[in-house]
Amino acid sequence: MEDRLTIRAGGPADAGHVLRLFDVAIAWLAARGRTGQWGSAPASTDPARIAQAQAWAGGGGLHLALRDDTVVGALVVGTATAYVPPATEPELYVNLLLTDRAHAGLGIGARLLAYAGELARDRGLVLLRVDCYRGDDRALVRFYERCGFTATDPFTVERPGRAPWPGQVLARRLD
Repeated sequence: MEDRLTIRAGGPADAGHVLRLFDVAIAWLAARGRTGQWGSAPASTDPARIAQAQAWAGGGGLHLALRDDTVVGALVVGTATAYVPPATEPELYVNLLLTDRAHAGLGIGARLLAYAGELARDRGLVLLRVDCYRGDDRALVRFYERCGFTATDPFTVERPGRAPWPGQVLARRLD
């Protein structure tokens, strides 16, 4: 698999790839009754998600994983979002990690996280952080822990008219 996976920088023309990966992930989660993370409506029909994907694609932090010229994953790195506790030292923050469920089990997410670590080291940083949904059975938290991250700060995002969103910050030291 590794020899068939390449990672390239994304750009403004790649917002559609991000939305497609979101749609695939949301459909997969919804089919399993796991709508707490992102709901059940396709991201490609949500104006807020469309704007977010466009901002990420044009913001300089998007990286795409390709397998035989097919986009199979997306990584966005940058600065932490406002709803998480701030880091106590300079960091690189993983804002988004998505993989195509049709290619599940091939290590694409882990490879993109390793690439994020390489990006951080190239910038002279030794802290990589990410946040994720900690609801349901904490499966996503366990995925990040298997990738070398340690759970640090749990948090909750209050959403008017909807259930609160339980999140978990995780950190990985690169030194």
